[in-house]
Amino acid sequence: MTELKNHIKQHRARLNMTQEELAKKVGVRRQTIISIEKGKYAPSAILAFRIARALGMKVDELFELNEEVK
Repeated sequence: MTELKNHIKQHRARLNMTQEELAKKVGVRRQTIISIEKGKYAPSAILAFRIARALGMKVDELFELNEEVK
């Protein structure tokens, strides 16, 4: 099973940024940010880049792909 983990919450907190503020910066609703942070929703590549840019990070620093090898 493949899982996309992220470190959005930690980096958002480091910047004292709320979910609502991040959502506005990247053009989505707060609920989308909540779902991504909880790992319930995998963002599109475009949204992942927008989130990374808003947090001053690179996509591969913010998102991590975990693949279980069978």
